[in-house]
Amino acid sequence: MSEMAAAIEAKLRTAFSPQTLDVRDVSHQHAGHAGARPGGQTHFEVEITAEHFNGLSRVAAHRAIMAELGEEFSSTLHALNIKAKGVSEG
Repeated sequence: MSEMAAAIEAKLRTAFSPQTLDVRDVSHQHAGHAGARPGGQTHFEVEITAEHFNGLSRVAAHRAIMAELGEEFSSTLHALNIKAKGVSEG
């Protein structure tokens, strides 16, 4: 697991106590695109299921996640594909 993936996972676990969490570094798929850097750690996918997201709109869930990762976005994180759902959504 890359350093950035570990940082993302740690912050999301602390903030949301998820039932499921999968963080994937997909930077290699974006080589040569905007925001891509040598060494990667710029583009990620997150799938998370947590009670915190029960009843939240998709936009509200994404905003909550993005707020937790502000420090990462100010460093090397460029893009994050988020799939978030509440535990009541199955």
